[in-house]
Amino acid sequence: MARRFALTWWTPISSTQLRVGRLVKAHGLKGAFKLELYTDSPKLRFAPGSVLDLQVPETSPWHGKTVTVKELRWYNTMPVLFLNEVEDRNAADVLVRAILLKDVPDNEVTGEADTWFDHQLVGLRVIRDAVEVGKIDRLEHMPAQDLLVVNTGEREVMIPFVKEIVPVVDIKNGTVTVTPPRGLFEEIEDDGAETSGPARNKDESAE
Repeated sequence: MARRFALTWWTPISSTQLRVGRLVKAHGLKGAFKLELYTDSPKLRFAPGSVLDLQVPETSPWHGKTVTVKELRWYNTMPVLFLNEVEDRNAADVLVRAILLKDVPDNEVTGEADTWFDHQLVGLRVIRDAVEVGKIDRLEHMPAQDLLVVNTGEREVMIPFVKEIVPVVDIKNGTVTVTPPRGLFEEIEDDGAETSGPARNKDESAE
């Protein structure tokens, strides 16, 4: 029995927080939000009664609180979310840009395209032009987009986590392939000869 318990404890069957959306802007006067979806299963993730955690600044009055889905509606092709705790435009304005998190069992996410947990990406080797340039240290979830923070051994480089720059995520082989624009990794190519300036400045290198 003890051995079986140990195997169960180490198996990733417990729930993990998955980012399912971002509140883009207030919509109307009744506390609704235009919603940016981070999931391929909006009907499941935003079913009425679903409890969502909030990723907001520590200074926000909503920090540490949860919200409950009242309804998800579609206006043309735009998802609009109603929450039980938000009843008017003023309250909605305070929550704009909040990231919505939901506890989801790992095995429920396997069918969603281009969806990974943070812990699956941390530690992956970053490959550029068939050469390893570093490892993913963490993810930064910014309002506009996510950033992969790559530790090169000398410094951190922030890479926008978008398909055009990170075309391949290979969890099985422990790698991500990146095709960054000029200037993002130039210090690495120059053996660290020039380390001044931010890592993501695209204008430091001349053709």
